[in-house]
Amino acid sequence: MIAVLPFGPGGLAFIALYLLSLLALGWWGRKARQSDTLQDFYLAGPGVGFAVLLLTLYATQWSGNTLFGYTGKAYGEGFSWLVSLHFMTALVVCYLFFAPWLHRLAKRHGFVTPADFLLHRFNSRPLCLLAVIVMLIGVANYLLAQIIAMGTATEVLLTYGVEDSAIAPRTAFIGGVILLAAIMLIYETLGGFRAVAWTDAIQGVILILGFMLLLGMVIHKYGTPADAVAKLIQIAPEKIEPPTGTRQTLNWISWIIIVGFGGALYPQAIQRIYAARNAHTLRRSLAVMVFLPLTTTIVVLLVGIIANANGLEVKKSIHLLPAICREVMQTPTGYWLVVILSAAILAGLMSTADSVLLVISAMITKDIYARHFNPAASEPQLTHLGKWISVAIVLLTASLAIAFYGHRDSNILITLLKIKFEMLLQLAPAFILGIHCQSLRSGPVLAGMAVGLAVGLGLFLQRKFGANPIDTHGLHEGVIGLVANCLVLFTSSLQRNKWGR
Repeated sequence: MIAVLPFGPGGLAFIALYLLSLLALGWWGRKARQSDTLQDFYLAGPGVGFAVLLLTLYATQWSGNTLFGYTGKAYGEGFSWLVSLHFMTALVVCYLFFAPWLHRLAKRHGFVTPADFLLHRFNSRPLCLLAVIVMLIGVANYLLAQIIAMGTATEVLLTYGVEDSAIAPRTAFIGGVILLAAIMLIYETLGGFRAVAWTDAIQGVILILGFMLLLGMVIHKYGTPADAVAKLIQIAPEKIEPPTGTRQTLNWISWIIIVGFGGALYPQAIQRIYAARNAHTLRRSLAVMVFLPLTTTIVVLLVGIIANANGLEVKKSIHLLPAICREVMQTPTGYWLVVILSAAILAGLMSTADSVLLVISAMITKDIYARHFNPAASEPQLTHLGKWISVAIVLLTASLAIAFYGHRDSNILITLLKIKFEMLLQLAPAFILGIHCQSLRSGPVLAGMAVGLAVGLGLFLQRKFGANPIDTHGLHEGVIGLVANCLVLFTSSLQRNKWGR
């Protein structure tokens, strides 16, 4: 009988020690708090320095979705998925359009949530409420994707390829969801942003190491990327062809727009812009971030292509990474490399999920409860409420993840990623134009955002469920929504200027 677990006591002890270290950081974060305020709990008071800011930004933007979802996508599509390198680079570049100015305003006026800027800039509660709803739906969707990925990672790492396993796949999935979500919740409610940022720093280092180890493992086992290209030329030349034709070109441009602007407007990313200790720290972090796609996104692209060229067959794309691990870990060295890589996968998932959970808690507490229901609530009361909101969110998303177990498909991570970006994309005019165009008013921004959301979501639903889907010629629905958003905004602004309003 084959061993019931891919990892022996040593590997499991290493991963357990890593998870326990996260709880210790949560406790240290609690001891380091300076006051019982929203600013201290959600932004670490005066903020964090260069190394921590860089690693928490990195760990938030690259997650287990990158390792699981992107490797599978590259495996299926080949070099056409090189667009992932472009859109992840565009994401960092898009920060430069607004982050320095937003940081300066945040420090001057004490912003805690993204909506604080919108209220300060436009003084419109309806606009802020719509933006908060969009952000909450978008990142709640993302949190659910991360929780599902936590369970999936546990399932495939513990049961994939194991004969006569004593642990059923569904049991492994449920156990992973409950255990990892509970650990994440404990260290976050203990230490707030400090604990999240510190754990992200550790997780970011492990994640970078994991990416490098993954590429090294695959090259050692299957050969170099050059060898893979030579094989694909013979067996599947379409996998190495660049995008040709109008449809593919528009699809590439569309991916770059939705991830570039949508990802830069992550509420959790904006929270990190606020949390930078000073402008110099933020500029240095963004300068280094530009180069990080070369250590991450390009790695998983090459891994997927090498696996495809060498005929590694899997039933689902999410099984590609575990299949590679099962092949590599036959030697003692390979075994420990896979253990470290597995810790990196968990690190990537938890570092993104904890950031999303924290910002959802902040928005519900400050932007909805304090602003609309109890403006007289004290800072300690709101901080305490925010922790209980985090508990409720984790219970809800973990329950949904378990309920959706039987309805997963190979594209669920990419699908959830896409929906989130297309919604967040509609916030771009409010933040970017709102910072640079002082004549912009709330009415046109609100109208444009509402129309952009209606167009984007309408097209998405029509494509998914309509009898005769509209052909968007390769463009994402959110990009078309953004065009409608901007047209309404500019038309409304011109009308207001014409009539002097």
